[in-house]
Parts: sequence; structure tokens; C-alpha cells
Amino acid sequence: MQIVEVGPRDGLQSEAATLATADKVELIRRCLAAGARRVEVASFVHPKLVPQMADAEDVVAALPDDPGVSYIGLVLNRRGLERALATAVDEVNFVVAAAEGYNLHNANAPVEDTMAEIETMLPAAREAGKRTSVTVSVAFGDPFDGEVPTRRVAELAARAAAAGADEVALGDTIGAGVPSDVTDRLGAVRRAAPGVALRGHFHNTRNTGYANAVAAAVAGIDALDAAVGGYGGSPFAPGAGGNVATEDLAHLLERMGMRTGLDATALAATATWLATRLGTPVAGMLSRAGPFPPPVTDS
Repeated sequence: MQIVEVGPRDGLQSEAATLATADKVELIRRCLAAGARRVEVASFVHPKLVPQMADAEDVVAALPDDPGVSYIGLVLNRRGLERALATAVDEVNFVVAAAEGYNLHNANAPVEDTMAEIETMLPAAREAGKRTSVTVSVAFGDPFDGEVPTRRVAELAARAAAAGADEVALGDTIGAGVPSDVTDRLGAVRRAAPGVALRGHFHNTRNTGYANAVAAAVAGIDALDAAVGGYGGSPFAPGAGGNVATEDLAHLLERMGMRTGLDATALAATATWLATRLGTPVAGMLSRAGPFPPPVTDS
């Protein structure tokens, strides 16, 4: 099971402390050393809106050049795409909300306007040689509009696939979903957009993130997002909680017999290191409880 490390972007964007560029790069290096091979490293948004991401270009410029690693940049509009394409990111991740309320707060535009712009930006990103993905955010519930119909999620996913997206991600931005929702929406998206790769992005706001990730994994999803330490959340969604912690998710899936290629113990140590930089406690549990079975030590 592929786990996409989103800590350097989604994990940091809502924190009160703004990490120095060198610390962001060190965080990414530590994640790579622990086995991460797809990493969302930056968000190309206006620095006045998300000041924690103001150094996106500097972060990407300082990253190690590794042909086995894919660096992802998040984009909300045409200006963001231009910035991303001027860097060495390997992938561009576009975002559209499945509900008007959140899209107006996150992108300052109606859903239709955002989706139409994405449909014009996807070919440009692909022509530039970038892998592309579209995240349908608040796919399981919106903080402003409430319940989100499954058909709405499927419609947006189908449009993304038709416009050439390599991957569609379903984002539970506020942690509203439960496992039955995951199964329902994945099935609907597969029917609406057959053949497109699928990724899940789950937040643990209501302590359902790990259950939802397992439901997605069992249903055969291609990839799952997670953030080291369980940090993160949207600055535009009231009450949004953190992501599932990469180290906890890797430990969980490995115990289920699903290979992730990640060193959960090393990630737990990285989470502890990150906590000292941010000045906030780690939400993940592995850094506190330790792995099971415990490592054998010489007596």
C-alpha cells in the first residue's frame, strides 16, 4: 500500500508556528530516509492566505534530486500552476471542493468555476511533463453545507478523469466520514471514472480516520495520504482536525500484512523531532507507545 506523505504541506499549513525553510527541507529528508517516495512538499497559494507556505519555491529548490522520489505541489488556481511549473515538482495536485460552502472559503469561487479552471489547467500541467491529481475535498461532509451527496463527488471525479487527471483523491477534510461512506463513495467514483487511480485523504477529527483508511485499503484504493505526527488540517475549515499520522498508519497496515515500504519507528522519531520545532504535541500514538512487538535489545 502506497502512503503519500503530506506532512510538509498539509501538516504544517495550519500550525501557529511557521517552520524555517531549512527545517522543512530537513523534515522531508527525514521522511525520505524512512522510506517515503511520494511527498507533498509545498502549496503554491498566496502567502497572505497561507503564510506557512510562503517559501514554496525555496523549499523545492533545496530538495535532494532523487529519481525514485516524486515531489508534489498543491495548486488552487492558474497563478499557482505557473509558480509550480517554474519549479522542479514532479506532480501537481489540484483541489476542488464537493460543496459550495467550503469552496468559497478555500478558493474564493463557486465549485463550477474552480472545476472549469482545473479542466483547463490539467492539460497544461501534463504538457509540462507533470503527473496530475485532483483532490475532491470535503467529499464526506462540508463544515458549512453539511451532508455532501455521493453523486456530487462522483460527478467531479468523472470530470477530472475526463480532463486527463492521472489520479483522483477523495478528501475527508473535516473527518466527517465513516467506513460505510468510504466504501460507498469509492464504489461510486470507480463507476463514474473507471481506470483512474484513486487516493484517500482522511482526517482524524472525530477519531474515524484510521478506520476510514483501513476501509479504503481493504476496498483496494491505490494510495493513502498521511502526515507524520498526525499534524495538519485546513485553515479554512472550522474545527478541522489533524491528518492520520503516517507512523501510526504504516504500523497498522504492516500489521495487517500490507507492505508500505516505510519505517514506522523512524517516522515516530521524526514526529518527536517535529514536535520540538513546532512547540505542539504529537497527535500520533506510535511515538508514545512504541512499536509492537517491541524491538529486541541485548541484555
